[in-house]
Amino acid sequence: MSGLHVDLDLIRKYNVAGPRYTSYPPATRFADSFREPDARTELAASNVEPRDLSLYYHIPFCESLCWFCGCTTVITLNHRQGARYVEYLDREMALTRPLLHPDRRVTQLHWGGGSPTFLAPDEIRTLGAAIRRHFHLAPDIEASVEIDPRRLSPDHIQALRDAGFNRASLGVQDFDPQVQSAIHRIQPADLTAEVIGWIRSAGFQSLNLDLIYGLPYQTLDSFRRTLDRIIELAPDRLAVFSYAHVPWLKPSQKIFEKRSPLPSPETKLQLLKLVVETLTSQAGYTYIGMDHFARPGDELALAQARGTLQRNFQGYSTRAGTDIASFGMSAISQTASAYWQNHKTLDAYYPAVEAGQLPVARGCPVTEDDRIRRAVIMEIMCNLRVEFAPLSRRLGIAFTEYFARELDSLADLEADGLLHVRGDGFSLTDLGRLLVRIIAMRFDAHLPQTSERRFSRAI
Repeated sequence: MSGLHVDLDLIRKYNVAGPRYTSYPPATRFADSFREPDARTELAASNVEPRDLSLYYHIPFCESLCWFCGCTTVITLNHRQGARYVEYLDREMALTRPLLHPDRRVTQLHWGGGSPTFLAPDEIRTLGAAIRRHFHLAPDIEASVEIDPRRLSPDHIQALRDAGFNRASLGVQDFDPQVQSAIHRIQPADLTAEVIGWIRSAGFQSLNLDLIYGLPYQTLDSFRRTLDRIIELAPDRLAVFSYAHVPWLKPSQKIFEKRSPLPSPETKLQLLKLVVETLTSQAGYTYIGMDHFARPGDELALAQARGTLQRNFQGYSTRAGTDIASFGMSAISQTASAYWQNHKTLDAYYPAVEAGQLPVARGCPVTEDDRIRRAVIMEIMCNLRVEFAPLSRRLGIAFTEYFARELDSLADLEADGLLHVRGDGFSLTDLGRLLVRIIAMRFDAHLPQTSERRFSRAI
């Protein structure tokens, strides 16, 4: 795809709140009535036609709170907590592994947080060894880890390689010192560059950098300078997220309303335009959709071209058709027929594991209609097109009859140039990639039942 032009008038028109579709139904549908016995039942059912596994480990610890953050974290300077947490992850794996078919391979591994590199190098190696002890890791596994460049040593990087990681993701957010001060995350550009050097020297195959637009004190000029420096660092992938201001969910964000002015809605739209046009036209990245960009030869772009891209709670993923087994506080697991989430505090997580229970707090079964709609929404989100005949065969439906009302609702989107409708399907335009959530929302049966305040805006 060549450089992409952003039509701000259409972005304004369609900039409404909606799910990010890392799952369907979205996590707002999870209920406390789904508990530990339900998760055991779903794991057993997943063995009937066993799929490959993707493993996720949530390491919640951070030494300080970034005020923009929407993640589930534990803020502490006590690094002794790391060893205990690794022990409980091991115990949780011991509870889960017997419930899974022994031949199921792990093709994907991800550590997120929080800050996985809060763990000491020896703790990283210990957890990596425990994972290999419990699970069969495929030789071509895609293993990625989130790295906080602050408070890091080369031994951390080597420990991650020893644990089997081959992909790294670094949080940057913005290089501007005033912005960094306002969000309570001081991370000099030279430090980030130094850590990237360590990562590349250690032999990681791929590097992703995270940015956020819409933060306090960001201007077009300041963020252009950040983008110029990012392009010099030449990451393989970029995730450029829209800051979601949800102080009713994350009270720490209220500080921006008192001390640090957020960009106006108009400036935020201009920042989006700057990001997309700079990365696609100037730097040559492929716009995957939502907030992700990749080099044309990167596995993410290739997976989208092959139709094997998938989307889950970690964002876009190259390995389609996997069940997700997740470990640690607040981690979310997924099978073909359910989602469930672990307890969101250590005070609840630790006692559950000690009692020999899966630490399940809530979840959601996937109905037949959910399954059908999820497949369509994921085709839109990942492959940017929907072909009626293949989906009809795969889902056991007559697509144009099942979704007659939804297809009729696409007329305004087509008129505005977001997609092309044909007799055998529809495909998104380059502009449609920017508003992919809006298109997916037309197939969401749960949306009318959700509150506007439960989701961030599309931009």
